[in-house]
Amino acid sequence: MSSTPQEHPEYNLKVVKQFAIMTVVWGIVGMAVGVFIAAELVWPDINMHLQWFHFGRLRPLHTNAVIFAFGGCALFATSLYVVQRTSYTRLLSDSLASFVFWGWQLVILLAAITLPLGYTSTKEYAELEWPIDILITVVWVAYAVLFFGTIAKRRTSHIYVANWFFGAFIITVAMLHLINSAAVPVTTWKSYSIYSGATDAMIQWWYGHNAVGFFLTAGFLGMMYYFVPKQAERPVYSYRLSIVHFWALVGVYIWAGPHHLHYTALPDWTQSLGMVMSLILLAPSWGGMINGMMTLSGAWHKLRTDPILRFLVVSLSFYGMSTFEGPMMAIKTVNAMSHYTDWTIGHVHSGALGWVAMVSIGSLYHLIPVVFHKDGMYSTKLINTHFWLSTIGTVLYIAALWVNGILQGLMWRAYNADGTLTYSFVESVEASYPGYIVRFIGGAIFLSGMLIMAYNVYKTLQSDDKTSEAPVIQGAA
Repeated sequence: MSSTPQEHPEYNLKVVKQFAIMTVVWGIVGMAVGVFIAAELVWPDINMHLQWFHFGRLRPLHTNAVIFAFGGCALFATSLYVVQRTSYTRLLSDSLASFVFWGWQLVILLAAITLPLGYTSTKEYAELEWPIDILITVVWVAYAVLFFGTIAKRRTSHIYVANWFFGAFIITVAMLHLINSAAVPVTTWKSYSIYSGATDAMIQWWYGHNAVGFFLTAGFLGMMYYFVPKQAERPVYSYRLSIVHFWALVGVYIWAGPHHLHYTALPDWTQSLGMVMSLILLAPSWGGMINGMMTLSGAWHKLRTDPILRFLVVSLSFYGMSTFEGPMMAIKTVNAMSHYTDWTIGHVHSGALGWVAMVSIGSLYHLIPVVFHKDGMYSTKLINTHFWLSTIGTVLYIAALWVNGILQGLMWRAYNADGTLTYSFVESVEASYPGYIVRFIGGAIFLSGMLIMAYNVYKTLQSDDKTSEAPVIQGAA
């Protein structure tokens, strides 16, 4: 890529810009689908009885769009930016970077076409059929070569901790994808898993929970370890703790999947192992959260005037809350109340909206002016408005589902003196209806914040307010 007077001569910022913009675009698309299916629970006829808009088809589209389109693009943008800045070197290959960007957009487009048409493997977070799985594998290998190739040619002996987390995310997701997606194709768009019965369920939730652990946690912790210190203008509170956090997290997280399968055909010892590992996981998770929070030592006053830092700090609060709630829900006696209820969905969204989305948004607000050589975002006031919409929307959403979940769990466990159920399932759905209304409102408020972000980004890119040319080599800290 040729350099211009405004382009950094050492770094490939083009691919970072592309992924950053598409993060915002896919965030709006994925969350809009989420708000629509939340509306379907309030007004069931809103889909006009068209099969392509059925909840069962749009729900996996929503999860794939927000996790792999929005979250994935955020991870690509930040990891390819951070690895260059912390390694003091340009990406390994500009053409490989371009292939990763366009290949990933093709994956997203194919998902958006096939899932509403009903082509699905039925596996949670892995619904895409085998031809798309092969494309994902090719793109992911290219991404791994690009990332680790850049690490290999770094101009410093040190590998910054954010890259440890990004590297673990890349390697583990590759392993998870290859093993869980192993299937026997029977037609162009239909395949069957090579596993069967309880084994298939075990492999699926080993994948499913570690998609949360490594795609939605380790990768975004890489973001946290770079952008929180940068925005706070403070060093990481404890570099030693960050390394302990890394090894403890990757060593324990991989075992936690069986807690999704309590009270099923899975062997009881396996369920108990998943529960114990989930409880142990609380320690490294909170160690990372505390490390991020304590990085603000001496900089707390900046929260009064810096809404970007607010996004990052509140995301850490939600990370701490979600990683406390998760191990608690893994305890068998708690799980007997929470499993299959809206409480689980509330837990997922406290992590997805509160942690993943907010740390991504804060990171992008920091990154976009830098890569587009602007003095700052167009409007700090709009960032502040976005922050409050995101926070209020998230709290409404998860509180409604927590209440619904406890309500459902209690109703399902209520028995009459003769041993019959006190409530029918339909009665529990009817009792949940007010919560579905609040859930829809919360999601709509969060989405409105994303629309404000899109406008703010657009106006920032349209601005003529340029920074001076960056130095040839710029450090990370």
